Order: sequence, then structure tokens, then C-alpha cells
Amino acid sequence: MGRHRRITQPSRSTLATKAALAAGVLVPTIASVGSAHAATPQAAICTSDRPELADKLSEDINSALDGSAATTAISLHDRTTNTTCTLDADRHFDSASTVKVTVLSTLLWDAQKDDRALTQEEKDHATAMITESDNDATTALWKQLGADKINGFLQAAGMANTTLDSEGHWGLTQITANDEEKLLQLVTHTNPVLSDDSRAYILKLTGEVIPSQRWGTPAGAPSDAQVHVKNGWLERATNGWRVHSLGAFTGGDHDYTITVLSQDNATMDDGIANIEGIARAVHENLNAPASSARS
Repeated sequence: MGRHRRITQPSRSTLATKAALAAGVLVPTIASVGSAHAATPQAAICTSDRPELADKLSEDINSALDGSAATTAISLHDRTTNTTCTLDADRHFDSASTVKVTVLSTLLWDAQKDDRALTQEEKDHATAMITESDNDATTALWKQLGADKINGFLQAAGMANTTLDSEGHWGLTQITANDEEKLLQLVTHTNPVLSDDSRAYILKLTGEVIPSQRWGTPAGAPSDAQVHVKNGWLERATNGWRVHSLGAFTGGDHDYTITVLSQDNATMDDGIANIEGIARAVHENLNAPASSARS
């Protein structure tokens, strides 16, 4: 296969247009229709070894969500303070491009079993898929792996609530925030599913995502954190825009992951703003001095 189509660094509106024209490989039907559905009000619930942090996080996340028409799911975990927050975290969403982390993880998991390194072509596909969200590269790896291997990885990873689309559209994989958090935990910490070399490769690529796609969960991240991100965006005829962001924050004293999934966004920018409001609340609280969480 020749060189992959390279995405430069378009504006968000251009990204939205390209996403909407992403062809049947991604989804069978896409239409420029906003959603008429309003989200049922729900509250994020946080727990922590620092109860005052849990209370402040819950308050600030729910404040960030106030007034949003989106249906939003959240799952996050900070190992340093043993803090978790969830909101509707078992609700299913179309994955859009967030599934590309699962594709890469499956590729590496499968290569581990054969004790082999990735080929240069596989590396090229993986790099384009993650750093530029290249759809053609994703389709090539998806077809190479096949449903059996991808389902095998999902089983090994404990992602029991993630299901592949029956017609093979990778962008319509059904995901939940809790399952995506399980994946991020595997990527960020030693485990029997992904080797340390495989984890390092995933972290490397998700740390090299092009600037125009580094929105979402990185918003408000501390300057000394190593930021790893993979986003997804997709408009369909029902439930408006799906806008998702997976983030892992490592290095120094940072050891936390954030998953935010959403639909019923009227525009892609609305979805981005929704996620970034949540992310800023999370980063501010997790990186504040312990005493300030009480204020």
C-alpha cells in the first residue's frame, strides 16, 4: 500500500467536515442533523482517600456539566489519591476514532503472542492511525486483525461491555466509559495483558498526536505532565455529534486517566467545550494542594 493520506493541521470546523465525509468504512450513514434529544440530568459521583477532594471534584464536575444539552459519560481514576469519578459510565456510545487505541492494543497483544516485532508497514499504519487519526490506516489494521482477534483482546482486557458492530464498521463499535478506563489502566501500568514494551509504544504514539487533535481531556493539564490523548468525533442522523476524549497523564507526580464520552452535541465544538470544561475541573482539583480542596 502506498503512503497514507496525511492530515495536516486543519481547523476544528475542517476536522468536522472531514469526519462527516469519512465514508462507509467508518459508518453506514452520516447526516448533518443536530440532535433534538436533551440529556437526562445526572450527577457525577467521586470517591477518594481524601474525602474533601472527592466532594470538590463532584461539585466542580457537575458545575461544568450544568446547562449542557449533551449526554455525557465520565470515568476517571487518580492512583496517587485513589480517587475515582463516574457518571453514566456503563452507557454505550458509538466509538468513533477512540476505538483506534483498542486496534493498536490488539495489534501489539497479537504480536506479543507470536513473540514478534511489528513490521514497518504495521508501524506506519499505527503511527498514522493514532497521531493523525487516519481512517485508511485504521481500516487496514482492522481488516488484518479481524473480529476474532479484536474480540480476543477485549476479553483479555476485561472490556466485557465493548461490542463490535455486526457489519464491521469500526467507528460503530459500542464502548462505555468504564471499559475505556480499563484500557487506559492497562496502557499506563504493568499488567499481564500488554507488555511493558507494548505499553510504552502506545504511550509514545498517544503522546505524539498532532496539535490540532490535542483538544479535550488535555485542557487545563499541568505543564509538567506527560499528556497522552486519543479523541473521536462523529456526526450521525440521530443523537447529533458524538465527541469523545481519552486522556492519560503521567510523569512527575501525575498518575491519572480521564475518559469522557458524549453525544447529543449540536456541533463538534459544543462537544469539545463540554469535555474541556470537565477536564479543567479535574486537572485543577487533582493538582491543587491538599488544603485547597476544602476551599
